Amino acid sequence: MKVVIAGGTGQVGTVLRRALTPPDHQVVVLTRHPAHVGEVGWDGRTLGHWAKEIDGSDVVVNLAGRSVSCRYTQANLREMMDSRVDSARVVGEAVGAARRPPRVWLQMSTATIYAHRFDAPNDERTGVIGGDEPHVPGYWAFSVDIARRWEQAQREADTPKTRKVALRSAMVMSPDRGGVFDVLLWLARMGLGGPVAGGAQYISWIHDRDFVRAVEFLIDREELIGAVNLAAPEPLPQREFMRVLRSVWGRPVGLAATKWMAEIGAFALRSDTELLLKSRRVVPGRLLESGFSFAYGHWPQAAAELVPRVRHR
Repeated sequence: MKVVIAGGTGQVGTVLRRALTPPDHQVVVLTRHPAHVGEVGWDGRTLGHWAKEIDGSDVVVNLAGRSVSCRYTQANLREMMDSRVDSARVVGEAVGAARRPPRVWLQMSTATIYAHRFDAPNDERTGVIGGDEPHVPGYWAFSVDIARRWEQAQREADTPKTRKVALRSAMVMSPDRGGVFDVLLWLARMGLGGPVAGGAQYISWIHDRDFVRAVEFLIDREELIGAVNLAAPEPLPQREFMRVLRSVWGRPVGLAATKWMAEIGAFALRSDTELLLKSRRVVPGRLLESGFSFAYGHWPQAAAELVPRVRHR
């Protein structure tokens, strides 16, 4: 199987590349800065020689987009929007122009598309799309709009011979340096991983190996089209999520943080408090209904597998 991964040098791309290995798979990575065998240059906006890699491929996975781990300035928000929408649009153009188009296009999206809520989980059928929740910062709606337009760019692409799936992914937990799990574990190790602003906000997550298994599942399931949530079936309140992580590492106490303390911490980490404070209570309705079985469906089990991989990396 030939798999083309656009934007495959980030955390999630690294997870996929590690799993999709020769001789079973040929993987080509589209990146702005090709440096290794199997990497091909592109700009994420315009058609070029890279499009020939899509012609004749079996699967395209588009992960391209500016990292959300940044300060949410107007310039960064605009770059987050443009990098996602432009890359989805141009991938669609390449797929549509291919003489032998791929059979499936998996387009990265985000669980952030759902509303900030505590009362019930969001699945694909009954979930509430965000953007107009009361009592949340107004700029959070921009993140939802990014997700909407990201998915819209894929839907509107003229690719009649290619099945399209939007991956509404929760945070992918892997032991790789600089990833979200690495940051959260660092907070726990430093004694800073206590409740943030009370800790009632939900964290949705997925173990890296389940993420790969879900991608492989979606490649094979011809009936699955459209948005699919990639998230473990048991999201947890942030205070419980971090309590488990501290316990697995062996650091039972974590300093609690108020909202203003979180603002200071996010500024120091060059990140934004939306990543800490938005309640992402997302569940994998369509995956479960289609028969997918999670290997790491419970956070204590997942954390117990991930922490030793960090210790031995």
